[in-house]
Amino acid sequence: MSASPRVVIIGAGIVGTNLADELASRGWNGITVVEQGPLELAGGSTSHAPGLVFQNNPSRTMTEFATYTVNKLLALGKDGESCFNQVGGLELATTPERLADLKRKMGVMTSWGVESRIVDADECEKIYPLLNTGKLTGGREVLGGLLIPTDGLALAARAVQLLIERTRERGVTYRGSTTVTGIAQEGGKVTGVETSSGVIPADIVVSCAGFWGRELGRMVGLEVPLLPLAHQYAITTPLAELENVNELPNGASKPILRYQDKDLYYREWGDRIGIGSYAHRPMPVDMSALPKVSAEDMSDHRMPSRLDFTLEDFVPAWEDSQDLLPALRSTEIQDGFNGIFSFTPDGGPLMGEAPDLEGFFVAEAVWVTHSAGVAKAMAELIIDGQPQTDLHGCELTRFEKVQTSDAYVSETSQQNFVEIYDVMHPLQPRESPRDLRVSPFNVRQKELGAFFLESAAWERPHWFEANRGLLEELPAEWQAPERDKWSAMFHSPISAAEAWKTRTAVGLFDMTPLKRLSVTGPGAQALLHRLSTGNIAKKPGAVTYCLLLGDDGGIRSDVTVARLAEEEFQLGVNSNVDFDYLRVEARRQSAADPSQWAHVTDITGSTCCIGLWGPLAREVMGKVSTDDLTNDGLKYFRTKQISVGGIPVTAMRLSYVGELGWELYTTAEYGLKLWDLLFEAGSEYGIIAAGRGAFNSMRLEKGYRLWGTDMTTEHHPYQAGLGFSVAKDKTGFVGAEALAVRREQPAAKTLRCLTVDDGTSVVLGKEPVYVAGEAVGYVTSAAYGFTVRKPIAYAWLPTSVTEGDSVEIEYFGRRVAATVSAEPLFDPGMERLRG
Repeated sequence: MSASPRVVIIGAGIVGTNLADELASRGWNGITVVEQGPLELAGGSTSHAPGLVFQNNPSRTMTEFATYTVNKLLALGKDGESCFNQVGGLELATTPERLADLKRKMGVMTSWGVESRIVDADECEKIYPLLNTGKLTGGREVLGGLLIPTDGLALAARAVQLLIERTRERGVTYRGSTTVTGIAQEGGKVTGVETSSGVIPADIVVSCAGFWGRELGRMVGLEVPLLPLAHQYAITTPLAELENVNELPNGASKPILRYQDKDLYYREWGDRIGIGSYAHRPMPVDMSALPKVSAEDMSDHRMPSRLDFTLEDFVPAWEDSQDLLPALRSTEIQDGFNGIFSFTPDGGPLMGEAPDLEGFFVAEAVWVTHSAGVAKAMAELIIDGQPQTDLHGCELTRFEKVQTSDAYVSETSQQNFVEIYDVMHPLQPRESPRDLRVSPFNVRQKELGAFFLESAAWERPHWFEANRGLLEELPAEWQAPERDKWSAMFHSPISAAEAWKTRTAVGLFDMTPLKRLSVTGPGAQALLHRLSTGNIAKKPGAVTYCLLLGDDGGIRSDVTVARLAEEEFQLGVNSNVDFDYLRVEARRQSAADPSQWAHVTDITGSTCCIGLWGPLAREVMGKVSTDDLTNDGLKYFRTKQISVGGIPVTAMRLSYVGELGWELYTTAEYGLKLWDLLFEAGSEYGIIAAGRGAFNSMRLEKGYRLWGTDMTTEHHPYQAGLGFSVAKDKTGFVGAEALAVRREQPAAKTLRCLTVDDGTSVVLGKEPVYVAGEAVGYVTSAAYGFTVRKPIAYAWLPTSVTEGDSVEIEYFGRRVAATVSAEPLFDPGMERLRG
């Protein structure tokens, strides 16, 4: 075994021990796992977790983590007994809305490659004979269910012990009953872990401390946005119906059961039933009030993560459980507790390296369901610098600063707890907190009756009620078809009118939430040249669309780089993750060569942006600016400083909707005045304020990709249709060598444009796509194309599927015929854009 960096993993739960195993299995040594509790029963969430593993998740990444966990725990065993009991999982529907949602979920599972099927009420009863399939309280009844045969029960505590045993044989050191008191660091790098028994030297430290993770993060000045919440779990007295059914005291033979209409789940526990409830009020945990339990006193019933049961909170759940499973009426609650788990603002885990402390990694807010999959991805991240699985929804630094505050984390995490089993629409906005981040145009948008949705705490208009009157003027060919109830949610026909006016007159779009960075200094060009695929070494005034790649050639982000001056660039990026990546790389470059320093600043909040687009955009600008904005004065993908009614503006000749126009940037104090000037100047040309509904439709008509949805780190530029963004003959950029290799290899899948044959069926994304009756891909982005007058969907499909081929998209259990189409659907010759 060759020498490897010294690694200290904090936490010997299901995540920490799996990570030790993943690292050791890849040949790494020098691994130490530190645990504050006794190794035999650490006392964290793993120690009391009921072990239910449902793979069903709208996130492809989370499903992949769960599937890996299932397969790893199935293979992990001793004396002929596996650490996973694959009894299957059954989700019940007692309302028509839930049954429809289960059909949608089945489609998502098909997209992610997990076997599932819808079963009727009679089959539900055969699968789970204890069910009451008659009338339930309130007139409900079991209408059907979603069965996933590969779901089941993880024996988490046993798995931890077997992983400890296996990794010890591979040289991993474990230190139980050892409290971490600090993280040693020097020169921006970790050097060790300070503990109650001394300092353990380390090159890499990974926090797998579960709900203690926020406290550990604060030891190094890192905000870890998670909230410990108590979740009720109870075990009944024995049921006569289960006598001699299961061999083991905690065994099970029937599927795990979810009764999501009442926020409940169930598992057999030998001859008893375990009941988990999310039906109670959120119970945030005061970390200072956790039970103090010595190693000697630690037991299954006494541990820091197990709080006293509050029976009054459980009573409604108990009544609903007896209603669904009448056999429980002859039982009582034998044992109950409020167990602590971690929740985050968006429900996802927290994974990655701290941007300001090299070598300090975090893998927190991870449930047993995803534990081994998360550990695998973390091992790949630590060893290779790039996991094989896309992590954009799990990145530690994905949240904006306001989203890591105690108040925000507390409120949103509690809201996620309440909504955990709700039927949630993909566009479902959070109800609170709102109005945290608003553009300078917000007051005008509200006057125009904007309907806002929220993203990254920004308020973003999706349509404007002030434009409703345009529906009476809308030409017949622009009339969009009626939508089904699901796709009509968070949608308005007003978007069709806003697209019409943008295509025929001029639309004003608020692009302020697009994250903007300033990169300055003598090393700015070198930094961006090294990190991006584009040729950004152009004269000031040039704008370049390019990509940031991972070391493996996968797309980590797409960016727009505008060179404002010799040592000044403005970037449009996707998220806070890009900001942290760029500033960390700038810091490393500056340290390596002080003469090549570069400074990366987030200027989003101090600036604002209006997208002024449409065939009459020049006429509007001619009323408020004397600058030359002709094709000769400002060519496509160029930028220059102009004056708009005396306001200093950076104008970039770009368009996300495929129309003539500009992105107009100014500092925030001028924003409202800029809006008013343009709106007044455009009044005679039919200017309107337009929202994201119209924007998304026009974006797809032009074939513009959305990073994180249409492509991720798992895809390379050429298969995603973005080969043009890689500068010809450019070498030496991050990922260049790997990309060159991948380009020569046949891609298994390609991103394709689909149009729906019936002209009316609108899908929303993540639906499976079938070719010759076989599921072979999935939809990424979708919208109704108001200009092309048909629904559009982009999808990852086998490369063998080409233009003109017929496919089918599954939508709520029915197949919708579609055709692979040439792209872009709108203005393929770019005449309108180049104006």
